[in-house]
Amino acid sequence: MTVQDNLLLSYYGDDLTGSTDVMEALAANGVETVLFMEVPDEPLLKRFGHCRTIGLAGTSRSETPDWMEENLTPAFRWLKSLNAAICHYKVCSTFDSSPKVGNIGKAVEIGKALFRQPYVPVLVGAPQLKRYTTFGHLFAAYQGEVYRIDRHPVMSRHPVTPMAEADLRLHMKDQTALKTELVDLSILAAADTDRRIDALCETADGMVLFDVDSPESQAHAGRQLWRLKREGGWFVAGSSGVEYALLTAWNSAGLVNGPTAFPLPGKADRIAVVSGSVSPTTERQIRHATQNGFAGVNLDPLELLGENSNATLEKAVNAGLEGLKRGESVILNTALGPSADRGGDIDRIPGSRHRLGRLLGTILRRLIEEQHLTRAVIAGGDTSSHALKELHVQALTTLLPLPQTPGSPLCTAHGTHAPTNGLQIAFKGGQVGSDGYFSQIRDGLQG
Repeated sequence: MTVQDNLLLSYYGDDLTGSTDVMEALAANGVETVLFMEVPDEPLLKRFGHCRTIGLAGTSRSETPDWMEENLTPAFRWLKSLNAAICHYKVCSTFDSSPKVGNIGKAVEIGKALFRQPYVPVLVGAPQLKRYTTFGHLFAAYQGEVYRIDRHPVMSRHPVTPMAEADLRLHMKDQTALKTELVDLSILAAADTDRRIDALCETADGMVLFDVDSPESQAHAGRQLWRLKREGGWFVAGSSGVEYALLTAWNSAGLVNGPTAFPLPGKADRIAVVSGSVSPTTERQIRHATQNGFAGVNLDPLELLGENSNATLEKAVNAGLEGLKRGESVILNTALGPSADRGGDIDRIPGSRHRLGRLLGTILRRLIEEQHLTRAVIAGGDTSSHALKELHVQALTTLLPLPQTPGSPLCTAHGTHAPTNGLQIAFKGGQVGSDGYFSQIRDGLQG
């Protein structure tokens, strides 16, 4: 059996943390999944021939529409060639995007044309992540409260793509001329739901957004996504809510075996963390870590990007090594919460955000190589994608799902670079994880 013969789904993640989010959701529910960092050669692909889902980690969340046209087109073409039943363009569950950065509408246009579909299904709600869509409006939880996304304390103030509109149909109008139809909660719950959805989709010529606000509506939406698929591959867009929804349909069809148990990997003696996140969630996690056995190192991002970049990088590496040699875990960060955000100054330097991610990756690789570390963490959704490239990792698989804080699993790295082949590594988006997340990863615990 070739890799292509057994695939339920292929996907492209618009950043690394989002890509591992999908991988975790599938692996935890018995669907073996591999995530590649770039299109693999045939021998590497065959190593993972047992997998039923293949992912490709990207950076489109932080890229321009021109970049998308040049890079998403070949990526989607390769994913289409795998002949999976469904191909998913995975975006963040907060749907933050703009016409100039991370344009979801542009990605949908590319996928729609390549797969030759009259419309593209879109599903964003994911109750597992405390994300809900109701009559087209997106809501997200923060610190125990649920907010409309344009009033969310963090996402309404995102440093790159702040969300100013909760109605996703209006939000998408700024990004694409494609029209968005809505399968709302009342349609999903109707006795004649199939007929009503078929009638709506028959004339759709753009996107069809599915509401999801609960496990029940998620199950209904998943059944529809699977029912509506077409021969030759079916392109869909949305959060990891797509996978959570499809899992219910796959379970009903007997295509998957259900949740899988993962052994705990045990405590690591020391780990290294690099963070480019400015989120208050990450700030709390860093403060918790430095109060629980981690040595904290504050980095000035402008110095890292400046004329003396090499000297600043060496200074950062040495500071990390000092903590590790004392037997401590270390965490190096470029911002301790929103009050320390230097984003305005950083953005004045062309290409600086991508470069900053790569510099953090270089620091982490040096620490891993010089201290023979077996476990590490990269924090920050945009940071992770660019930082991981410096670790020379070719593929990831799930080592330990974290069901209490989904979207940030501990992974196993695969590649030809000996110091990072077999590395246990986690990637954490800004809004993800409990306050004790870094300690949890160090200790190898699920919750």
